[in-house]
Amino acid sequence: MKRYHIAVIPGDGIGKEVVPEGLKALKAIAECHGGLDFQFEEFPWGCEYYLKTGSMMPQDGLDILKNYDAILFGAVGSPGVPDYISLWGLLLPIRKTFDQYVNLRPIQLLPGVSGPLRDKGPEDIDFVVVRENTEGEYAGAGGRIHVGTSYEVALQTGVFTRHATERIIRYAFELARERGRRKRLTGITKSNAWNYGMVFWDEVFKEVGRDFPDVEARLMHVDAAAMMFVLHPEEFDVVVGSNLFADILTDLGAAIQGSLGLAPSANINPERKFPSLFEPTHGSAPDIAGKGIANPIGTLWSIKMMLDFLGEAEAADVLMNAIKQVLLEGKVRTPDLGGTSTTQEVGGAVCRLIKKG
Repeated sequence: MKRYHIAVIPGDGIGKEVVPEGLKALKAIAECHGGLDFQFEEFPWGCEYYLKTGSMMPQDGLDILKNYDAILFGAVGSPGVPDYISLWGLLLPIRKTFDQYVNLRPIQLLPGVSGPLRDKGPEDIDFVVVRENTEGEYAGAGGRIHVGTSYEVALQTGVFTRHATERIIRYAFELARERGRRKRLTGITKSNAWNYGMVFWDEVFKEVGRDFPDVEARLMHVDAAAMMFVLHPEEFDVVVGSNLFADILTDLGAAIQGSLGLAPSANINPERKFPSLFEPTHGSAPDIAGKGIANPIGTLWSIKMMLDFLGEAEAADVLMNAIKQVLLEGKVRTPDLGGTSTTQEVGGAVCRLIKKG
């Protein structure tokens, strides 16, 4: 019997609604598999915790999390707490301390989902974005002086180290080689404007590329990439970008795959020295929180990525096949996909197919 210990942080908003559906799916997988067991420990950290205690998580929160096999995360953010407190108080410390330097986001139009792009189907939208997750524009380097005066100054500095830049680009090249779909890697840049950080990024991209002669590599400015995501998504296989550029592009990617509610992500420490974190990308969505209509597919797909990372490919495939079948049948859909179903109804439909499969 393989047993995995999963730390569960539902967080805020709809995170508290979609994460329970993910746990039900994992329990269904364990029940059907017979050789898997998932032990969950839930932590009530987030904005409500902050309003009660003054912190997004306890001082020893990272020490508590470090011995788990994986972390399942819901969402962070609340209208009552500034984003720079919520994000920098919970999610970013986990990413940075646990060196989860790979943020992996598949952009795929699943069967049965009508994307917003005319004449583009599942065969056209199927690529992966690799985002550098620990520094770049989110390094937190900078400050403000003369605060409150007419000559106040704010400085925000992007940080690009050779160590972090090379390892994320190398990871992306290796992924492009392993995927075997087209063996094409697109590096996102803006070196015509960022004449230090992005010129350095381009140089490292070309240097690493010499070790992968079998991978077709190209650099593309971020504004051109945004246009190409919409006009010609079939041109992409694996995309690698800095923390900010890849963050923005993946939200655009979620839009062309039909709904932000479908979009999964993984924050990975490839060396497995620390636990990796898996989360949907939709955020806390306070406008629909508490209504029971949030789409749980992004969470379920993130759990599929977690199972793959844990080495449970068979269980991951069972879950993904159930997701695809529910979407293909189209009988149970949340409002973001044009339906009237609840979060629990969609989660329940996926669980039934897991047990059937």
